[in-house]
Amino acid sequence: MKYENAKEVLPLDILEIIQEYIDGKYVYIPQKYNNKTSWGEESGFRREIKNRNIKILNEYKNGKSIKELSQKFYLTEHSIRRIIRDYNK
Repeated sequence: MKYENAKEVLPLDILEIIQEYIDGKYVYIPQKYNNKTSWGEESGFRREIKNRNIKILNEYKNGKSIKELSQKFYLTEHSIRRIIRDYNK
């Protein structure tokens, strides 16, 4: 998340009203409900996780053991089993 200077993005009258409540401190203004994105969409992390999980499934199908995959991807064996189950549908 990037900070914006309120002086640069808000009209002066709105800025003065906000200053009455919170002067010189940080305030988080959430997005409108219809503008919200799902977890990991903006950063691309969701896509990275999906690509990793597909690699895990492919390596499992090519003979790697759950233990080997667990060590390679730094995940528990339980997590590897869950990924294989979920992506093997």
